[in-house]
Amino acid sequence: MRIVLRVAESAAADTNVFKAVRKMVLASGLPYEPAAINPNWPRLAYGPEPAPGQRAEREYVDIYLREARSEEQVRGQLLQAAPAGLELLQVARVPYALPSVQNLAAAVRYRVKGDFSPWNLPGRKIEDWVVEAEKKTVLVQVPSGEMREKNIAPCLMEASTVSEQEVALTLVRVNGQWVPPQWVIGAWLGVAVPAQQDPFTERGIIFIRQEICWKDTQGALHPI
Repeated sequence: MRIVLRVAESAAADTNVFKAVRKMVLASGLPYEPAAINPNWPRLAYGPEPAPGQRAEREYVDIYLREARSEEQVRGQLLQAAPAGLELLQVARVPYALPSVQNLAAAVRYRVKGDFSPWNLPGRKIEDWVVEAEKKTVLVQVPSGEMREKNIAPCLMEASTVSEQEVALTLVRVNGQWVPPQWVIGAWLGVAVPAQQDPFTERGIIFIRQEICWKDTQGALHPI
């Protein structure tokens, strides 16, 4: 069963999603397959986990069952065992051999909220920058301390203004690699991105992973 869930914002900082789901499955009474690492635990496939500096509106977990159960049965048993702050958005049966969400993921949609005015030129929308900028690069500090220029253009599928304090991004995986949304915002605003840090948090800019998508044979994206 593929479970899509949301952790309440008020509980997100204190919630380990994998452990919370494991505890929920154990308490649900579902006939789970045992995990290889510990037969007393259910076999789960969680992820991809939100990167540091990001929140997620949708989290993904695959639960492996030893016996067939309807989606309604699984949802009902999980709801009875769900902890406070964890909301089940979707429960769906998927083929046993279907790739995990981690391997299905072809694109990620983000919403970025905050006051961009301290960096940005007045009226310079992100979609205008996408069209007009000759280069779409950002300076990123690598662990050695050296600053390196990174090209984010191949991974940037869409960018649009939602409001004066919110933009939307769609980023795709290229050669197995993802570009963090912080790099895109850094390139747009002309801000260098320190290594393993979120340079925008202190300015109140919030990165929200809205949904992960798979791509069909015609190139169309579909939310997982």
